[in-house]
Amino acid sequence: MTRRFLTVHDRGNLTLPTDIRRQYGLDKPGVQVEVVARPGVIELRPHFAVPADQAWFWAQRWQAGELAVDKHVAAARLTVARDVDDFLAAMDKVRKKKRTT
Repeated sequence: MTRRFLTVHDRGNLTLPTDIRRQYGLDKPGVQVEVVARPGVIELRPHFAVPADQAWFWAQRWQAGELAVDKHVAAARLTVARDVDDFLAAMDKVRKKKRTT
């Protein structure tokens, strides 16, 4: 943990030290910092905006699916296809199983 003191300027501005800005990717104009205030504590957290064409990946529903897949893989509940034909045959089995349930 690094402890430093910053000066609050007349308009409320703070200047983060250069090494900290570089370490957290805050050295480009327009980058945002999230401010979280709790009793007796002010936290500054780097905030990285998600490009619009990637926002779907961070949607709650998609992230829930990613978590489910991670759990599936961690439990070794998966099949490795040897080639494309093997993969397509496995997908056919899944489709047939879904139709009967």
